[in-house]
Order: sequence, then C-alpha cells, then structure tokens
Amino acid sequence: MKEPFSFEEGRIVQSIQGRDAKAYFVILNQLEDGFVAIADGDRHKLSHPKRKKTKHLRAKPVLLDLKNIRPEGGALQDSDLRSALQKHGFTPDRSLCKED
Repeated sequence: MKEPFSFEEGRIVQSIQGRDAKAYFVILNQLEDGFVAIADGDRHKLSHPKRKKTKHLRAKPVLLDLKNIRPEGGALQDSDLRSALQKHGFTPDRSLCKED
C-alpha cells in the first residue's frame, strides 16, 4: 500500500509494528535504504533516536517545522517534541491494563 504522505523531516508518524506499535513519533531525518530516525521526546529522546523502517510506519497529515518549533530560538529539546505531539492530538496511551 502506497502512503499518501511522504516520510520527510518533521512528519508525525505512527508505528504499526514492533514494541512501540500505536505510538506516535516525529521523523528527525532520513537514513539509508528506507530507514528514518524517529523520536518522541519520552521513550526515544533526541540524543538517542530510534532507527525504524518506513514500511513499519504510517505517516500522518501533520508536518512540523522543526527549525522553528521553539519560539524563543535555540536547539530543539525533548519537551518540544512532547508538547508538539500533544498539541496536535497525538498523545501516548500509557495504560498498562484495560479499563472495564
């Protein structure tokens, strides 16, 4: 299935395979052979992003401008990624058990 959105820097994606399935991330950069570096500022920090195949990701229609995400300037931080994901409605589901 062809993705309707490209896997470019700043795109919000959802993992569809692996331990982090259903989690939301931001693409930090493109790597070789269909891989991207992703982070969410929580489980996968900017200092140690996750390397993941694009075929295991579903691109969302939201594209963030990572260079201008901080209004006061400076380097991008993990808290910026967390707040951007939350602002656009992509909140992590942290429940470990089902609620009845």
